[in-house]
Amino acid sequence: MRGNAGSRCRIQKSLGGSDASSILARTAVVRRLFPFQRINHFKQTSALAQYAASKKVPKADIAVQVTGAALIAGGASILLGIKPKLGTAAIIGFLAGVSPIMHDFWKQENPEQRMNDMVNFTKNMALVGGAMALMGVEEPWPVSVAVQPTARQRAKRFLRESVAA
Repeated sequence: MRGNAGSRCRIQKSLGGSDASSILARTAVVRRLFPFQRINHFKQTSALAQYAASKKVPKADIAVQVTGAALIAGGASILLGIKPKLGTAAIIGFLAGVSPIMHDFWKQENPEQRMNDMVNFTKNMALVGGAMALMGVEEPWPVSVAVQPTARQRAKRFLRESVAA
């Protein structure tokens, strides 16, 4: 029993850690999945909009482009480590909003379509869980791209330090 408890603690520490390897492993999922979705939202806008319209999505062409932009912003934020919590929130919002509408397997009568929608729905819910796990990583990430302060921010800091001295 003790051996299992010790290994469980090590696993929990490795999953919850904020070291570079942990974050790289977490972002690997995003790197694999989201580039294709981002590109497809803009390369295949008409086909995706037609499918969205069949699911009764209002202004489907605009919805496809807006969700594509949310995926680009969220994915870039996570990959670069710039405000990754906002990026994961964008991805969670996309997945949580789109999945029940586009992958409504419980409404499908065709067994193949039901299975396809169920697979995609559960995949998206797993990705929501992964994005929520990423939100638990403290910022800034060790592998984040350094954001340079603006001239205004540098001037404020200079003035604060001058007054304090």
